[in-house]
Amino acid sequence: MIAALQGVTADYGKRALGPFDLALNSGETVALVGPSGCGKSTALRLLAGLEAPSGGGVVRKVDRGETALVFQSPTLAPWLSALDNVALPLRLSGQPAALAREAAATALDRVGLSGALHKSPAQLSGGMAMRASLARALVTNPRLLLLDEPFAALDEITRRQLADDMLGIAAELKPAVLFVTHNVEEAVYMASRVVVMTPGPGRVAGELAIEGPLPRPAGFRTTAAFRKSAEQVSEMLATGMAAA
Repeated sequence: MIAALQGVTADYGKRALGPFDLALNSGETVALVGPSGCGKSTALRLLAGLEAPSGGGVVRKVDRGETALVFQSPTLAPWLSALDNVALPLRLSGQPAALAREAAATALDRVGLSGALHKSPAQLSGGMAMRASLARALVTNPRLLLLDEPFAALDEITRRQLADDMLGIAAELKPAVLFVTHNVEEAVYMASRVVVMTPGPGRVAGELAIEGPLPRPAGFRTTAAFRKSAEQVSEMLATGMAAA
């Protein structure tokens, strides 16, 4: 186990999350899916160590430098090139500039941006900016990778391309991955395990192991197994909504 939430609650004047349990293992990709406002992003922040729970416990067997986050907005520094944006975490950790830029170039190549090293964020499309943000997260070779609806603002073609790229990279680097989304089919496609949340305050409504290899083979979305899993997750969501 790399990280876990154990009976955590989060209160912001009123209860926003929990009690909630979740465990992440090395090399595993888990999708967290639920309705808006159920506490998905709160659970991610707790796992990242960005805030403390109101109750329960958070287990983290990684330090801050082994944790990387990607948000819906790329949050790139507009005054830096793509290369220097990706090198920034290494520079902040004290790595020499030349080594940091070399590692950043490798990370950008890994996400298909080898031709955009010196472009500013303003010169990048939405999909390219998200690829740069992903490269920045991967440049430190994290053991825990937390993705908070990273594809939500992108068009469907770009979303699918990035999903396949992300799965390939995860298979190569083998971090523990938490993928937060409200999209059922995206959750089933991205994960070996889907955890479904109830409306806020979010609790576990159900959990489903997804059959099939990761990365996904061509045509996986058209298979009976994929459709069946998507329907099962949708039913869990509906049941959780009805019980709330």
